[in-house]
Parts: sequence; structure tokens; C-alpha cells
Amino acid sequence: MKYAFTHGGRFHADDVFSAALLTMLYPEIEIQRGFEIPEDFDGIVFDIGFGKYDHHQQDRRVRENGVSYAAFGLLWEEYGTNFLKEEMAKKFDEKFIQPLDEADNTGCKNEIAEVIGSFNPGWNEELEPDTCFEEAKQVAIQILKRKFAYLRGEEEAECIVAEAIKKVTDHILVLEQFVPWKKQVAGTEIDFVIYPSKRGGYNAQAVPISEENPELKYRFPEEWGGKDAEELQKLSGIATLTFCHNSGFLIATQTFEDAKLACKMAKEKIE
Repeated sequence: MKYAFTHGGRFHADDVFSAALLTMLYPEIEIQRGFEIPEDFDGIVFDIGFGKYDHHQQDRRVRENGVSYAAFGLLWEEYGTNFLKEEMAKKFDEKFIQPLDEADNTGCKNEIAEVIGSFNPGWNEELEPDTCFEEAKQVAIQILKRKFAYLRGEEEAECIVAEAIKKVTDHILVLEQFVPWKKQVAGTEIDFVIYPSKRGGYNAQAVPISEENPELKYRFPEEWGGKDAEELQKLSGIATLTFCHNSGFLIATQTFEDAKLACKMAKEKIE
């Protein structure tokens, strides 16, 4: 694809993110802006013209949940799986694109839309709108790249956690490195998660009752909270215990064995 066309004048998050998405998909694409689509135009037209990727017509498309599509959502529906697997592409639509689509269609407040909108020339500035559009597009590209990276990481983490769950013993999940785990672990029979700390040694975290309920199934002893390493070790009898969060959800030790021992002691104290 060599060319795309969208409306000129003041731009919004919808047309900017649409342009960003197309540029990521087709790096050599030329995004043209104007108020009338050239008769001989051969390319993708979005956010103007009442076509496939516009949403200003009376019969504009609406999602099953009632959120109307804007141009970005329409383009994502077509091209999203070029960037993310189907399930993640749907999640990205729900969490990121739908709020932008709704903001464009209804004028409701959206912080990202406001940030992108701030790239438009101010009333007292003599700036070239197309140059400002390009600057906003580059920011949108960086946002999308980071969002995609995080979602791909989340997908990879789910696979790692799923494998680790198969090896759980004593209701303790052991990870070879920290990865996001709460989505799969909260609300299960797992009580604690142990993983290597980036500061050296190991961390152990207590598992919440559910994703929605942050209350912990077990917590580390209240008397450990906020104490320095020397006092902690005296109180607990755990030789390498160096930290316990005041709320009792997290501890740090120098060895894996001591992290596991701390989890065992936390359960015994409550039971």
C-alpha cells in the first residue's frame, strides 16, 4: 500500500492513531490530508468520505456492546491481527481502542485523546497543521509499539506461569524469573509465589483472594513488617530474611530455602 488519505484541518486521536497504525503496517506509505478525496485516488481512505473506514455516516457500524466504531477501530478490526494474536487483538480493542472510538464519537473525556489533540496548532500559533499531524503520528507510533510489546509480554508470561503451575508443591508457585502472575494465580489453591529478585536473592509474595479482591489469603506476620534486616532475622529466626513490607504481602530473602521457609511460617502462624 503506497497511499492513504484522511481529512485535513484539525486532527484528533482517531485519525492520528489510524495513520500511525497504517505507517507501522506499511512503513513507506504516504498519508495525505485534505478536504476532498481526489477522484483518481488509489489507496486507503479513512475518517472521511463515508467509506469502509469512516464513521460519520448515519449507518455507521456499532459493536455488540454498543460502542460505535470510529476509523481507528475499523482499521484495527481489519489489520489488528497483523500485530497481535486474535485474543490479544480483541483485548487491545476493548481496553485501548474502544475508549478512543467513544471519545471521538461522543466527545467524552479521554486523556490520550487530549494529549494527541494538544499537538494541533494553538489559536495564536502559526504552525503548519500537517507538520503537527506528523509529530503527533510519531508519538502515536511509539505508544502503539509499547502497548504491543506489553501485550506480547503478557501473552508470553501466561505461557510461563501455566507451565510453572504444573510443578506447584505445598501451594507455592516457583518462577525462574518474575513475570506477571496474578491473573492466573489469584483465586486458585496457590498461596504464595516465589521468584528471583532483581536486587539479588528471592522475593515471596502472598496471593490475593481473587483478581477483583486484593485481600490476601495469607500474609506474612504483622510483627515482621517494616523491620530492618537484623531485627527481622532475630524475630523470625530466618537467617537471610532482609525485608518484609508493612502490609505483609511481600518479603525478601537471600536464599530460596529461606523464602520458602517464610511462606511456611506465615501459614502456620495463621492456621
